[in-house]
Amino acid sequence: MVAAETPEGVLLELRPAGVSARLYAFLLDWMIRLVVLYAATLMAAAMGGLGLAFLLILFFALEWFYPVVFELSWAGATPGKRAFGLKVVMDDGLPITAAASVVRNVLRVADFLPLVYGFAIVSMLVRRDCKRLGDLAAGTIVVYDQREESRPPIDGVEPVAPAVLLAPEDQAAIVALAARAPRLTPERLDELAALAAAASGDAGRAGPAVTHRVLGVAQWLMGRR
Repeated sequence: MVAAETPEGVLLELRPAGVSARLYAFLLDWMIRLVVLYAATLMAAAMGGLGLAFLLILFFALEWFYPVVFELSWAGATPGKRAFGLKVVMDDGLPITAAASVVRNVLRVADFLPLVYGFAIVSMLVRRDCKRLGDLAAGTIVVYDQREESRPPIDGVEPVAPAVLLAPEDQAAIVALAARAPRLTPERLDELAALAAAASGDAGRAGPAVTHRVLGVAQWLMGRR
């Protein structure tokens, strides 16, 4: 996991995509482009010289604009990345910008060196965030799309009365934790719930059971009896 803080001060946990997942996504995108080029070649065969010019323009567009267009879409990923649950974001977890997308894709030329993306593979293997050279220059990172992961339903937690008297700011913090719970990893959720464990009478303890009771306190504070 890689921690990232947004300009609003929200701490996000990003799970970088490794070499294998990115390789499979790349191969799928490569096959998609080959299919498009093959279909275009069949159509251009009857167009003579004009058809050749069309194919050259299409090849250029697929090579340089295919990733940029899809990365700037709402999904933030090419079809290959989407198929494997990946997306490209900025280092702070925000959606990728047009400038960053152009930079990371132009530098694929450097990543390709010395042969078959050698520099890119080495960079991803030695870095904890699995960034290639283009990502380093653009300030981007390829991560697993957390929205696709299943999260425990908060609404199913039984309300639990607080074990101690809670100050208004403590009540607000526990309710905010419950609101963020679906977007947190189980480990991070347990870690944060442990900080509020005194509210459920579990001071000094941590784990899924404690987390469940802390979320129950949040339910009680929101008036769900």
